Amino acid sequence: MIRRKLKSRIKALFATLAAGAILILITSTGADAQEAFGVSSVLLEKITVTARKREEPIQNVPLSVTHFSSEQIDTLKVRNLESLSVTMPNVALDDIGTVGGIASFSIRGLGINSSIPSVDPTVGVFVDGVYVGATNGTLFDTFDIESIEVLRGPQGTLFGRNVTGGAVLVNTKKPGDTLEMSVRTSFEGGGESLNSYYMGTVGGPLSDTVSARITAYTNQDNGWFKNLHTGKAFGDLDVRMVRPVLVWDPTDDFSLVLRYQYESVDGDGPAAQSHRNGSGLANAAAPFDRDSHDFSINEEGKRENDTHFFTAQADWDVDFGDGTITNIFGWRDSETFSALDLDATPADLIYAEAWSNYSQLSNELRYSGKFFEKLHATTGGYYFTNEINYHEHRSLVAGAISPLGGGNYDVETLGWFLSLDYDLTSKLTLTAGARYTREKREAEIAQINIIPQPCNIVEGPACEFDFTDKETWHSWSPKLGAAYYISPGTNVYAHWTRGFRSGGYNLRNLIPIDIQPPGPYDEETVDSFEAGFKISKDRGRLYGAVFYNLIDDLQREVNFPDETLFGIVQLIKNTADVETYGFELDGLFAISQNLLLTGSVGYVNPEYTKVKEDLNRDGTLDENDLALELPRAAKWTYSVGLTHDTGTTSWGRLTSRINYAYRDKSYFTDDNRGYIMEQNILDAGIDIVPVNGRFSIGLYAKNILDEVKHGGDSQLPPDLLGVPLGGTFSPLAKGRILGVQLTYRHGS
Repeated sequence: MIRRKLKSRIKALFATLAAGAILILITSTGADAQEAFGVSSVLLEKITVTARKREEPIQNVPLSVTHFSSEQIDTLKVRNLESLSVTMPNVALDDIGTVGGIASFSIRGLGINSSIPSVDPTVGVFVDGVYVGATNGTLFDTFDIESIEVLRGPQGTLFGRNVTGGAVLVNTKKPGDTLEMSVRTSFEGGGESLNSYYMGTVGGPLSDTVSARITAYTNQDNGWFKNLHTGKAFGDLDVRMVRPVLVWDPTDDFSLVLRYQYESVDGDGPAAQSHRNGSGLANAAAPFDRDSHDFSINEEGKRENDTHFFTAQADWDVDFGDGTITNIFGWRDSETFSALDLDATPADLIYAEAWSNYSQLSNELRYSGKFFEKLHATTGGYYFTNEINYHEHRSLVAGAISPLGGGNYDVETLGWFLSLDYDLTSKLTLTAGARYTREKREAEIAQINIIPQPCNIVEGPACEFDFTDKETWHSWSPKLGAAYYISPGTNVYAHWTRGFRSGGYNLRNLIPIDIQPPGPYDEETVDSFEAGFKISKDRGRLYGAVFYNLIDDLQREVNFPDETLFGIVQLIKNTADVETYGFELDGLFAISQNLLLTGSVGYVNPEYTKVKEDLNRDGTLDENDLALELPRAAKWTYSVGLTHDTGTTSWGRLTSRINYAYRDKSYFTDDNRGYIMEQNILDAGIDIVPVNGRFSIGLYAKNILDEVKHGGDSQLPPDLLGVPLGGTFSPLAKGRILGVQLTYRHGS
């Protein structure tokens, strides 16, 4: 039955995509002979991406890719990756909010709902080619960014583990051939207090072979929210970042790029709201409406983070296959402290503190070249290691009980990959690839429990460990595909590929180890079948795809309330097997020389085919578990926008834009009692550039409808150690934002 339904729906989806393709082909007839339209000079320009680890036009890449150039990032006033959360089909780039800056990304229904540092993401983030192994700190500040590429679907062959949903590629700017300088400041209101940004960058050649660039950024936020318990502004944040870049080009065939980034973050804890939970229980002291930004907490919490990030990329052009040898080394180190009011009320019931140190080293050596004028090969090896030290302390009922624990976690990964593209004819290209990965994980874990002698795994004194173990996983990520290039700018493609997340251990273990050990849980694999098309004309472009995924041994953090001791328990389990199918369309069209229409639509429908855990916690595995919805999988996403550009006039240039985006309701907990509301996001802005082009002013509004979004929706028990509780722990995101931005540029 499921197979028959699937076939009929895929036929309908193919019909939808075909209709869209015919429309843009008809409206673009003769457009190839026209000059580029004024408003489309940026958005319709030739786009080069690195989605296959080599530079190539986006319309030739047989993948679902969304690209944001530096100009688009500036125009959209993107401050971090979360700003793009509802702008792409089937993509959610959210901040989980438990601790600010922790990525909770989901693509095509594959996402996580966890702040546990040992939980791997489903969407990998790569900054200048280096995989960022921790979800903490991956909501990257986007000033002085060259481009952002979002790849939908498993990318395991070229990018390895933890990209079962997709990958986000962030590329920072390098110095140019001439002196460039940019200074920018932004001021945002709409909430309780002012939020300000100050940014600057300068770069250019130092000699014939050496160039440099340095970027500085600070965000001083006095708090968008109002804590009803104190009556004062809440959400204070102080972010400081500096990023020097050095480029050495000793010959035409060799280049070395060195990048270093330091970032410090100091701010309040989450704006935690308590509203009526899925069991119908609200907290008497904090019975807030879910569709509001109201909250009241007595412990305002803390967020502190210091991060060092260094990358070195060497590129050497060689005669062999007219190719390039690339080596990318990365080192990242961070120290984090967080504190939060976990009961989300003005009562002193659950206060949690956590310390986390994270360090990673990685190196990728690869070669890319072309042979016999038909075979393009990319191959290489990869090494990655990281170490996590984590400690958590909870204070329950005004300190009556103070459980603590955590652990140490070591990961070592070795990988080898090969990807081949063979031009069978001038129009037909076949693709084959594979990646082998060996991953070893070791864990020392102290169960979070009442310990007679205080200890701290991160800062000392040392804790005694209740559990030690290690495990190794071996995985293959193959890929087979084909692309047919109908005409310049028009092609269709299809492929099958596999992605995986290795197994692991739970550093936040709250259940006695003899009842529920913290691991190892097994690896998750995703087999993805995708077919799509790309049409790119001078007048517009339209990209579309349908996909069908088979997910085996789905990894989930099972989040549920605990009445006896800890308030909230989080288990990491292989909960189910899942089938997922859907489609997406993404395009833009120049209505006139000055008016551009953009739009997208995405649909995803996951269904459990086999359930291995009692997800609704009713004591049995049955059809009620199978009927649950997969968390972090919003069924519908769509957007539509208009951009108008006056073109160059005697006084300068004015660009205005308006965009509406929708994201469906999605569930946060596996029992579906916790959920994230649907989003209706309306943004608008005007940018004015005087005739000299050096100064510009931007006026913008984000989330004009003041929509409420929660990073999570953890359910709290009816009582805690006999004290009434109820409600939820639901961190809030900001609502309506009104801003002004001033920019000065020289030489760019």
